[in-house]
Amino acid sequence: MSAAQPPHASGRPPPEEPAPRGRNPLIRTSDRVEAWFRRALLLVLVAGMPLAAIAAGTAAYERAMHTVRVQAADRQQVSAELISGTVDAYHGAKQQAQVRWSEEDGTVRTGTALVDADTPKGATVKVWVDRDGYVTSPPMTDMQAVTNASFTGGLTALGVVAATSAAQTLLRAALDRRRYAQWEAEWSAVEPEWAARFHR
Repeated sequence: MSAAQPPHASGRPPPEEPAPRGRNPLIRTSDRVEAWFRRALLLVLVAGMPLAAIAAGTAAYERAMHTVRVQAADRQQVSAELISGTVDAYHGAKQQAQVRWSEEDGTVRTGTALVDADTPKGATVKVWVDRDGYVTSPPMTDMQAVTNASFTGGLTALGVVAATSAAQTLLRAALDRRRYAQWEAEWSAVEPEWAARFHR
């Protein structure tokens, strides 16, 4: 066996040594912090986001259904006479017009209501009035309550996603600033030694 040949040149190569187990020495503390923070944010998205959306949607639904009950008890629909005609000036859009109706006790009331365009004067229209006898909007329906709750829950879910994304971005920016500062400090300590090698 010549001196130029490695000890195992004519025989079987030695088995490769397994990589040492344990923490990777190249992983910095900031890398571990970022990894754990990402896991926490993932947990928030997987578990927290649905819970937050359901809770917000349920609360919004309960508030909306309370409004439905209150408005249903406070408002009623009556037949009114149109005392000022409308014109089809807005291509079928509803227009405000003067209406007149009689309450159960015979009291005659007037008000302004939205009616279909091109409705002739003297026509009978349906309007909603409150307990005080003022024209008002129709009461909220059960379907509107469900839609409102769904919209609130969806917005809450989007808010959680946006908040977690912003938190991750802010943490990464802070860690990157620390990493760059640490790298600059280490390079300032090592660079003179490296530069000296080229002047020997």
